[in-house]
Amino acid sequence: MSTEAKRGTGNETMNAPTGPKTERGFSARRMRKPAAAVLLVSALAFLFLVIGRSARVPSPTTAEALKGTISLSGAWALYPMAVRWAEEFRKAHPGVRIDIQAGGAGKGIADALSGMVDIGMVSRDLHPQETARGAFALAVTKDAVVPTISGRNPFLKDLLRRGVKKSEFEAIFITGRARSWNDVLANGAKADIHVFTRSDACGAAETWAAFFRKKQEDLLGIAVYGDPGLADAVIRDPLAVGYNNINFAYDPATLKPVNGLVVIPVDGNGNGCVDAEEDFFGGRNEIIAAIERGAYPSPPARELYFVTKGRPSRPVVRRFLAWILKEGQKFVREAGYIPLASDTIESRRTLIGNRVLERDS
Repeated sequence: MSTEAKRGTGNETMNAPTGPKTERGFSARRMRKPAAAVLLVSALAFLFLVIGRSARVPSPTTAEALKGTISLSGAWALYPMAVRWAEEFRKAHPGVRIDIQAGGAGKGIADALSGMVDIGMVSRDLHPQETARGAFALAVTKDAVVPTISGRNPFLKDLLRRGVKKSEFEAIFITGRARSWNDVLANGAKADIHVFTRSDACGAAETWAAFFRKKQEDLLGIAVYGDPGLADAVIRDPLAVGYNNINFAYDPATLKPVNGLVVIPVDGNGNGCVDAEEDFFGGRNEIIAAIERGAYPSPPARELYFVTKGRPSRPVVRRFLAWILKEGQKFVREAGYIPLASDTIESRRTLIGNRVLERDS
């Protein structure tokens, strides 16, 4: 996605100050005023002119219009947040063009390390081999992956009442021992469970698998590309189960689950019912609050990263990252994400250099 506008010059035309004019017709008496008084008036006039001139001099930040292009690709989880950041950053820096493409965390890290983009959007922890190749990760926000079913699931009421235990999710997605809804609900239902997963190398699948201490390739199911694709597949199939990043599971307008999709409560304590302290899956604000207070496990809650090849060196990229870790954080919560802790933000800002941070302070 490209966000682009006309560049503003930010230049000001300044006129040199002129000295005080002498009027004709002064009386001889006034011309003979003491020299000290004349000098005092002249000094005051000069001082006022200097102060006025200084006030009109633009600051270096204003005078030096930031220009350039920044390219990002990667995680669907970060795509909505990255778009919002780009829009807000360009309000202050219209000379900067920002191109954003979603395609999964695997694409983001590969594009960043190959130099195809400035920043890879990554929704999982880096792998050791990626770090060895020079990947530099900067945590920018947090979110989570949530399990989903179709709103037309015939056992919806039972699932919302009792939730699904972690061990039952593992039997569905990892071992395959739960093949029918009866294996989960013990209600005599003969209907099979239709499991869906992601086809692209992505942080959502990696994070959901990490919930069971596994990797993406260990997940069972019919593979579908992308967050929107997986959500659509689950909505269309009444017997389906899948998972999504929270900003694709919940509607940004209503803050409720996407029409036709239901987020399954996770029975965290395994007692066979959804207790009051576990009942936070009905709306985006509720799940975000639960993540912040630690009521939803991590994983599938996780930090989201902007990744560069080595520490960022291009000034426009450094300024963008510095802005995200300061001004950009005020847009995080309203976009459906979780802000980083203040100490985390400061440590991350230090990583990209104090000089660039001072310019955006």
